[in-house]
Amino acid sequence: MKKNKHPNQIISLPGPSTSDLRGRQSVRATFKLTARAISVLNTVSIHLGIKQKSLFDHLMEDRQTLHVIAKKLELRHFNAMQRIQKTFVLSRKTLASLCNAAEDSGAPRDALVEYSIYRLESVISDELKKQKIRKQIQSGLVEQMNNMKKMLKDSQKMLGNADPLCRSLETMVDACISVYNDLELFIDKGKIIEEFDYLSS
Repeated sequence: MKKNKHPNQIISLPGPSTSDLRGRQSVRATFKLTARAISVLNTVSIHLGIKQKSLFDHLMEDRQTLHVIAKKLELRHFNAMQRIQKTFVLSRKTLASLCNAAEDSGAPRDALVEYSIYRLESVISDELKKQKIRKQIQSGLVEQMNNMKKMLKDSQKMLGNADPLCRSLETMVDACISVYNDLELFIDKGKIIEEFDYLSS
């Protein structure tokens, strides 16, 4: 009998390095940020259903953008901001990338985090526009749903509940109501975008 080959004997693939795996370990890091930056990060995280750690990974591993921020940074303005301490969970690799960028550019670590988070404001702005369109579509769907319910009732009166057409129509209406309820939940979830206050942040 032939012995089953180990998967590595069939497909030769390089194994992950220990340093890469350790880079994915979660660590805690504390930054002094404005309430505005904290609110932006929290709003995008909740609305899109993305963990703050993942957002940090996405923002802080972009070394090129971090260096651009460092070059345009006005320390006097940044130091005048009212900031509070906030602890976040992020990957060891992300923290290392951030610390290296701060050391290479001579910019404060907190400043790189602050202005990197502001990049997410474009996401909030785009989602707010979409949210308005979603609500307009929802409003039109309400009228359509009412028309379908009326059609079902009228059909049942004329043909009886047991008629095949009425049963099919009832199944269709029930399915539409279920989908509409899902859409309503999604739109309700987007209220955090509507409530984001640009002026007071």
